Amino acid sequence: MDPLLSICLGIGLAAACGFRVFVPFLALSVAASSGHVALSPGFEWIGTEAALIAFLVAAFVEILAYEIPWLDHLLDVIAAPAAVIAGVLLTASAAAGVDPFLRWSLALIAGGGVAATVQGATSLARATSTFGTAGLANPLLALVESGTAVAVAMAALFVPVLTALAVGIALLVVARWLVRRSRRRPPVSNASPGPS
Repeated sequence: MDPLLSICLGIGLAAACGFRVFVPFLALSVAASSGHVALSPGFEWIGTEAALIAFLVAAFVEILAYEIPWLDHLLDVIAAPAAVIAGVLLTASAAAGVDPFLRWSLALIAGGGVAATVQGATSLARATSTFGTAGLANPLLALVESGTAVAVAMAALFVPVLTALAVGIALLVVARWLVRRSRRRPPVSNASPGPS
């Protein structure tokens, strides 16, 4: 695979990690075991049958666990660092044919950064859903997140450049929205009221 395509593949898979940690690993394992994707040296184990079975079970359990309202909050706490680590590993494993220094630099900065940003956005959406609906909408939100993880992982495999571009544009839109939102908030006054 062309180095640019493999980097874009890694970034797309890292974005999918922000929704579900094991779904992109499963997608990459299927692609590697079928010969669709070449893995970086040291990551060939992802394409083994044992890894494929492990990722299939882990993805299934993760998707089901997010459907349980009280458990989804615990998973969000665990998923934040796990998504970053997974984003780094997936980007590094997919970036075959790239100089090792550049591969790991991109994996840490782009892969970890994208995964962290998407995971942060999903955690914020879940907190908003919990606050606004007392958690009643969380299973539906979890289903949408799982579907998005599958869609982004598949898109990364089949159209990696477009997926990486879409991820970049989506992150810019979210960042711009957050900046606008923070500017609209009234400043919090720390001054204590004086005597009347």
